[in-house]
Amino acid sequence: MSLNDLFRLDGKVAVVTGASSGLGVDFARALAEAGADVAIGARRVERLAETAALVEATGRRVVSVATDVSDPASCQALVDAAVAELGRVDILVNNAGIGTAVPATRETPEQFREVVDINLNGSYWMAQACGRVMQPGSSIINISSILGLTTAGLPQAAYSASKAAIIGLTRDLAQQWTGRKGIRVNAIAPGFFASEMTEQYPPGYLESQQGRIPAGRKGDPRELAATAVFLASDAAGYITGQTIAVDGGMTIT
Repeated sequence: MSLNDLFRLDGKVAVVTGASSGLGVDFARALAEAGADVAIGARRVERLAETAALVEATGRRVVSVATDVSDPASCQALVDAAVAELGRVDILVNNAGIGTAVPATRETPEQFREVVDINLNGSYWMAQACGRVMQPGSSIINISSILGLTTAGLPQAAYSASKAAIIGLTRDLAQQWTGRKGIRVNAIAPGFFASEMTEQYPPGYLESQQGRIPAGRKGDPRELAATAVFLASDAAGYITGQTIAVDGGMTIT
């Protein structure tokens, strides 16, 4: 196998959650470009058609499933559809997530629980469903955040807590599954990338954070997607239990 071949995903099947918009679209398209067939899930199923078209344009197969990751049965249904329609599951990108920016003294229990239920619990239910059917050589990629590693000047207790917890979840699943099941589990901690979440930031917020980023700019979503392709591929075969910050160096400042 050549070095270039190590990065290919031909013959593999990937599952991507939160694939109706933003970074989930980029993950699905990049995995397809690398050779994988893709099962995509999101609550806004009507928007999955656009993502599906991007996957199909690469010549790969795609299946779309309405998915609420906070519901374990819904997670299982997405995995079942991937196996039934595409034959297997080799890769999971746990991308579905939401965020809030509510001061800690005013955040309601319902608001806090919703963020944790989708970001953390949803990642676990998806990993659990995939872990039951994945074969040795498979890869789970959990999407954390730099806010699981540092702060960024906004009141995001629920979001930060959930993303930090994903890093702990990643380590534990890697410890449980890499040796026993041959499933690698890693996390990506994105910095600032254009997404629906960044569109909700207060005016001038991103500019105020620019000085903390040694690279001096926001990330290109394709750079983040390329990291996911790497972690999904055999090129990352000796990497497990790790969190890779893709943040232009923000977490070192």
